[in-house]
Amino acid sequence: MISLPITPMLASGALEFAFRNATIEGKTTVGVLLVLSLFSWTIILTKFRQLYIARKWAKRFFLAYSATRDPLDIKRKGEDFEGAPAYQLYTRGADELEYHLKNNPKTINGEQRISTAAFEAVKVTLEEAAAAEAMALEKGMIVLSTAVAGGPFIGLLGTVWGVMETFSGIARANSASLTAMAPGVAGALIATVIGLLVAIPAMFAYNFMVTTIRAITQELDGFATRYATQIDHVYVENRNLEEKIADAFHRIEQGKTWVPAAAELASPQTS
Repeated sequence: MISLPITPMLASGALEFAFRNATIEGKTTVGVLLVLSLFSWTIILTKFRQLYIARKWAKRFFLAYSATRDPLDIKRKGEDFEGAPAYQLYTRGADELEYHLKNNPKTINGEQRISTAAFEAVKVTLEEAAAAEAMALEKGMIVLSTAVAGGPFIGLLGTVWGVMETFSGIARANSASLTAMAPGVAGALIATVIGLLVAIPAMFAYNFMVTTIRAITQELDGFATRYATQIDHVYVENRNLEEKIADAFHRIEQGKTWVPAAAELASPQTS
């Protein structure tokens, strides 16, 4: 059996040599890059887990929602899809709808409905919930974009500074030999290497996550529109002009002082 020598990954001997010969400025730059890398990897691992859970539970929620025609059915059954962003939107909308059904009901043919004004409040709640979920998904992405854009430049700063220090030392010593230059140049280049090692994983992770978040956000917007439409069909008071006029005369005949506004009569809502 032939045994093959194993070369240490990332040329660790060269990295160690370069770090030992780096200037104080270069070592400081490497330290900053390592801190940035720590934050970057924390966001990468956290967001991967968050997006995995969001996609997994979203599929389950949409399957359950597609199986019913009543916009409040899932809430009344007590089903829980906590990890799905769409479920958070659904819960906010359902809570707002139930509030208006309880406090501002409209009875049509013996069934409880809500007014068009209350429905507008429900739609605003859905829009706010969709925006809140999108912001939650994007939270922390600024760290990755900073690592992608700033990591190489921070490393380049350390390299240029280290090369400047090396040449300044050579000039003061009046020695321009390769042996005198090599340690300083190697110590300067390590900052760029570390900067690229910080930026490259962050770049791939950022591109993947941005694409995934955009897909989930579009899915949320589509669900918000679909959910609002179903609420409109099932729970919103949709009466034509004749029905509103008849209801107004009925109230007047019963001795009630309320008279519908002209704008309400003139702007019938049709289903």
